Amino acid sequence: MTSWLHEERLHAVEDAVRATGAARILDLGCGDGDLLVRLAGNPRYDEIFGVDLCPDAIGRLRRRLNTCDVRVPKIGFRTGSMFDPAADMAGFDCAVLIETIEHVDPARLSALERALFHDMRPETVVITTPNAEFNTLLGVPAHRYRHPGHQFEWSRARFREWCARVGRFYGYKAMVTDIAGCHPDLGGASQMAVFHGTGTALPPDTG
Repeated sequence: MTSWLHEERLHAVEDAVRATGAARILDLGCGDGDLLVRLAGNPRYDEIFGVDLCPDAIGRLRRRLNTCDVRVPKIGFRTGSMFDPAADMAGFDCAVLIETIEHVDPARLSALERALFHDMRPETVVITTPNAEFNTLLGVPAHRYRHPGHQFEWSRARFREWCARVGRFYGYKAMVTDIAGCHPDLGGASQMAVFHGTGTALPPDTG
């Protein structure tokens, strides 16, 4: 992926997280910590925690944190799954998933929804995902995805539909915006949803 796009995403997410006023941040699918390292230098946050399936990525994150100016009192990270969250992954002020959901098998997406919005249930959730409509401007052939690990890529209408459905079911309200460009017809290269909990009751536990 082009570096300008990654930078635009990081800026958009960092701004969104700051705007929530959150003090405790959970970075799901944190990779080697591009967002986490940025947030770690900001003393406005009390805790930042990163989770990723890849132990090599977590190792790179650890090494990066050892060489940067960390101003957050509490930082943690582990190799782990979003689908079966540990108890200490619940109740954060804000959870972030940057270009993560498109790596999930569509058949398992409902399990991720439940783990995130029911089990972990942060006050705010920030999610970015590619905008499939923009692919042609990036030179991506119509029959391919941007990355071989992607299981799907959604149009803006499809992403908004998903956000609205998940929000209704789990008691969140989502605001969706284009990020990384703003083509008059195709939108941005990525799209971002910021979910805020509405305080409504959770759906019945069917697990």
